[in-house]
Amino acid sequence: MADPTRRPLVAGNWKMNGLKASAAELGKVMAGAEDLWTKVDLMICPPATLTMTFAQVAAGSKIEIGGQDCHAEPSGAFTGDISAEMLADLGAKAVIVGHSERRTLHKETDAEVRAKAQAAWRAGLTAIVCVGETRAEREAGHTLDVLGRQLDGSLPDSVTLYAVTVASVGVG
Repeated sequence: MADPTRRPLVAGNWKMNGLKASAAELGKVMAGAEDLWTKVDLMICPPATLTMTFAQVAAGSKIEIGGQDCHAEPSGAFTGDISAEMLADLGAKAVIVGHSERRTLHKETDAEVRAKAQAAWRAGLTAIVCVGETRAEREAGHTLDVLGRQLDGSLPDSVTLYAVTVASVGVG
């Protein structure tokens, strides 16, 4: 039986878009989404450069801010990366890991996604673990095999209902 306290999550990924002035857009999104808050949980995942600004704008509202990706390590010589702890420090409540673009363009493996999900938990964040097949895999009838493999390889063994959200989107 489904847990009646767990609500659907609608998360908007802003990808590599937006500058400081985009905080005004967040205000518009918040104002336009007032009726949705009674039905779903809402989250915006801006680029890392906007995480703190968006968290400040959203403070006190019913919209949460998430990160778009994180490194598996809490710190170190990983130029250009951001740790889950850094995202939490900026005000994020969750982080997307395993996005199809990262799996495809950056060749991220299920093991790397699993490590990032564990990093999210270590930092007190919810991990939004993405799974999805490519168009070719879908057309070949391999969707369930691909999703099963990704779920098995990407979800940490200690996964719980409240520590992870799974997002499934096909690529292409």
